[in-house]
Amino acid sequence: MSAGAFPGRLLGVDYGLKVIGLAISDPTGLLARPLDLLRRTSKREDFAHIYTVIATHGAVGLVVGLPESPPHITVYTQADRVRLWASRLAAAVEAPVYLWNERYSTQEAGELLAEAGRERPGRIDAVAAAVILQSFLDARRAGEPWPEPVAPAQE
Repeated sequence: MSAGAFPGRLLGVDYGLKVIGLAISDPTGLLARPLDLLRRTSKREDFAHIYTVIATHGAVGLVVGLPESPPHITVYTQADRVRLWASRLAAAVEAPVYLWNERYSTQEAGELLAEAGRERPGRIDAVAAAVILQSFLDARRAGEPWPEPVAPAQE
């Protein structure tokens, strides 16, 4: 995507092995808010649910949190798992998928809830997705270029 007017709503995604947190931005790209928790069942059903959320909210792109691994770690990591999942997601939806560093998003989500005087729910994945998405939106407003979209998997 290029500079200029913000293209519309983005869907934030906090990928987990059991739960996927979802967040949505406003159409101007100013604010992100928690949206939903998706309890994982199968790749097909998960992607169908996300596709429905995209259509319902008119999202024009997705931002998937990427847990960066330290460079000295060479085994298969959660970041590798997220990259593969994001490429499969990119093949299943008709919107660009972007990866964005999610470092400390869950911790920050917990701190935000505490600052707001709200009790931490059992799952804060949707709040973490909003933190990831808000970080992405803030970077766009600060003038950082859009990252390259994830290439769809060729499976």
